[in-house]
Formats: sequence, C-alpha cells, structure tokens
Amino acid sequence: MLALRWKLSARGFTSRAVNGFTGSIGNTPLIYLKGLSEKTGSYIYGKAEFQNPGGSVKDRAALGVIEDAEAKGRLQPGGTVVEGTAGNTGIGLAHVCRAKGYKCVIFMPNTQSQEKIDLLRMLGAEVHPVPAVAYENPQNYNHQARDYAKNIPNAIWTDQFDNTANTEAHYRTTGPEIWEQTNGEVDAFICATGTGGTLAGIGKYLREKSAGKTQVWLADPPGSVLQSYVASGGQLKERSGSSITEGIGQGRITNNLGTFVNQLSGAMTIPDEKSIRMVYDLLDTEGLYLGASSALNVVAAVELAKKLGPGKTIATILCDGAYRYQSRLFSKKWLQSKGLEEAIPEHLKKYAVLD
Repeated sequence: MLALRWKLSARGFTSRAVNGFTGSIGNTPLIYLKGLSEKTGSYIYGKAEFQNPGGSVKDRAALGVIEDAEAKGRLQPGGTVVEGTAGNTGIGLAHVCRAKGYKCVIFMPNTQSQEKIDLLRMLGAEVHPVPAVAYENPQNYNHQARDYAKNIPNAIWTDQFDNTANTEAHYRTTGPEIWEQTNGEVDAFICATGTGGTLAGIGKYLREKSAGKTQVWLADPPGSVLQSYVASGGQLKERSGSSITEGIGQGRITNNLGTFVNQLSGAMTIPDEKSIRMVYDLLDTEGLYLGASSALNVVAAVELAKKLGPGKTIATILCDGAYRYQSRLFSKKWLQSKGLEEAIPEHLKKYAVLD
C-alpha cells in the first residue's frame, strides 16, 4: 500500500508531492524571531532559505539561470554548466546539474571554507580553486570560468553576477512568498548582497506590490563599497578591507544589483563583531544554527527596526546554515586569529567548542 501511495504521488495525483530536487526549491518558511522582536518592539522575520534542498538561498538562482539557458536554447541535454562562485551558488548548481543530467564545473577563490570545496566535489562537480584576485584582474575566478566555458562544446557560463535571470528568479518566487507570508504587511526588507539578485528581485516585487510603501535596504559587510555608493548617491570608491562573511559584499555594481540600486531606501554597514555575536545569539536564544551572512542580515534587521521605530514588520534572509563554516565560526583559534573572540559574550563562549 505504501509503494502504491508513493507511485500515485510521483505521478502527480496529490498536491503534497513535488517534482524531484528542482521542485522542492522555494516555498521556505518565514520564521518569527521572537526574542529580537520583543526587544525592539517590532516584528522581525527571517526567510528560512537554509531549508532549500541544497541548503541555501542560492538554490533559487541556480535553478533560475539554468532554466533560463534551457528556455533560450543555450543549454542542450548532456551539456556543461560552468560558474565562478564563492560557494553556495556552486553547490546549488551542482545539485541542479545532477538532477538534470548536466556536468558542473566550478571556479572559486581558494580562500573559501574547506567544507564548501569538499561538498562541491562530493556532489560530482569539477572544482578549480584559484587565487583570490580583484575582479579587474584577468585571473579572477569569474573570468577564468567564462574563458573555460568558451572552449567547451555545449557549455554555458551562468554568469551569476551579471545574468539577470538571477534577479528574475527571486522576483518570481521569493518576493511573492514573503508578500503572501506577511499578508502584504511588510514595512521593510533588508539583506546583504553579493550578486545582487536576491535583494533586487525581492525588492522590486515588494516595492511594486506595496505601491512603493515597503522600504528596501542594503546591508553591507566591511570591505564592501555598496553602502558608500548608496550613501553618496552613486560614487564608487576603491574597495579596501575585508570581512569574515563569505559570498557577500562587492567592489562594483553588478548587472543584477543595477536593476534596482537606484530604488533602495538606504544602506548600512554591519561590523564583523556584531555579526559573529549574532551567530552565537541566534543559536542560544532561537535555536538557529546559521552562518555569518545570515547573522549579518539579522543584525541589520534589528538596526533597521530601531531606526524605523516600534510596530513595524521587517523581513530578511537567513541565507544558509553554519554547517559549511563551523570549522571557523566555532573554532577558538580562528576567532582569536580574527580578533573576534572578545566580541562573543562570556555566557555564549561555551558554543566555541572547536580548538
């Protein structure tokens, strides 16, 4: 009987079933962050993108750019998908490629966590860690991915930073989900950006649906120039500094972000000290085991709540879990090497269990 029920589900006779890995991307919960909401007098929510089947918000972009290439006839059965990525987009692409029968090749900075590199390889991707150099350098991982794809038949470079199919995926899915889950009563949305697709796609949808009433803010890590670009009205300064966060922050305006950057309500920079503390705070008070980018987004939502005043509904993105970064974020030695150990309150240091 159980086998029969599953056979019927797989044939589409029940609304409870989805079509494979790709069908399970999206429709993630919106989590009410009770403790932080009560402290600020606001309603703070995190979109649980770590519950996507590949473990991050980047599953949406991965599926979006591949389906766009298929629809345009750029990718044929048995083809190769190539991308330059700091990690999560590559993981999403590797999953989608396995589900759809494509080969996946990833170029990534060799500064990324070993957990991400290992996972990509376990998912069957061909991984090329390369030196981390500026975008302007011809040896930048994005340019190497582009050039590699040019020399392979039936291959595409998905170009996550400047391919606006990334933004469109969030405009079609994530934005509508947040609007529906808040009953159209979201006063503000804020998140960090790497490619710009998440912020631009969600922001565009929420602004349209609310007739411009929903504020959309950008959160930036140290070492990124986006906050200063927004604050200065469009002056792009040279990038300097760095952050413990991975996959967010920029030294330029990508095509994805460029579709929306002029409609942003504002931007703020979040110090690493606040992000690392929030990693531990969320684990201790909410039971959420999240990465540093997710923690930065939550810090930003709290800061925005204070800025807008009590009673507002504010949403952000919980990008991924801490599993891919645990050898760093919960390592005493690593925290000390980054000067961040003292940013963690004494009562939370019990979670730093790795030497």
